[in-house]
Amino acid sequence: MNPARKDVYEVIATRILELLDKGIVPWKQPWRGGRAGKPKNLVSGKDYRGVNTFLLHCASISAGYDSAYWLTFNQAKERGGTVRKGEHGMPVIFWNWVEKEKTDSQTGATTTEEIPFLRYYTVFNVEQCDGIDYAKPDAQGAPLGFKPIADCEAVVDGFTDKPKIEHDGHGQALYRPTTDTVHLPDKGRFDSEQAYYTTLFHELAHSTGHESRLGRHKDQKQAAFGSTDYGKEELIAEMGAAFLCGHCGIDGQTIDNSAAYIDGWRRAIRQDKKLVVHAAAQAQK
Repeated sequence: MNPARKDVYEVIATRILELLDKGIVPWKQPWRGGRAGKPKNLVSGKDYRGVNTFLLHCASISAGYDSAYWLTFNQAKERGGTVRKGEHGMPVIFWNWVEKEKTDSQTGATTTEEIPFLRYYTVFNVEQCDGIDYAKPDAQGAPLGFKPIADCEAVVDGFTDKPKIEHDGHGQALYRPTTDTVHLPDKGRFDSEQAYYTTLFHELAHSTGHESRLGRHKDQKQAAFGSTDYGKEELIAEMGAAFLCGHCGIDGQTIDNSAAYIDGWRRAIRQDKKLVVHAAAQAQK
């Protein structure tokens, strides 16, 4: 294997593992990301494909970017802008084709064949840059109509001394023990009402660990991503959400994001660095 190619696989696998360590499953989100839609290059206007779609979509989810536009450091400079100091980019891959001569051992005839060569470069979201004009997301990504589910609303209303629920998460859903608040994307960004309530139940289950309730969160701090305590807390939240979904009679597919599920992907990717890139390519086809 070409050393350079191995390095690219290593880079991509590492980024995916970092997301999994944070409890983010790149290929599965119950809500839509940035309002502008699928990640695309600002200069060419072309959509990113394969594993690049996952990588940039997840970066938007993690950081809460609304723009789908990405560009390299040099592209930002060429457009009269700059990448803000301290911002970290994301790797994206592409295939180059190089010509290689091949000589037939019997006839001595020489032929030329093209061999694919995997490379990567770093891109930044336009929201990480200053001085760049770009089309802002418009109303075409407006939320879909949301119809509350009575049984689910009854569960939420029946939570005595519940945390404050704020729909300001853009691309994130989380419980913050230091402020005892649940943060979610707008309701209309979820794939369905069931997906919204499943996610809400998951975060509310986390909130039961607050020191004023069941006291799982010592000093109001959650365990570090990837730690044993974090995995245990995630499983508690997953089970709690599953119980509440069952109580309300909705199909809450929480097990797919469980600690066991994520650990399984971690092991598989560590054993085969090519797995993510190759699987994404097949999925794209």
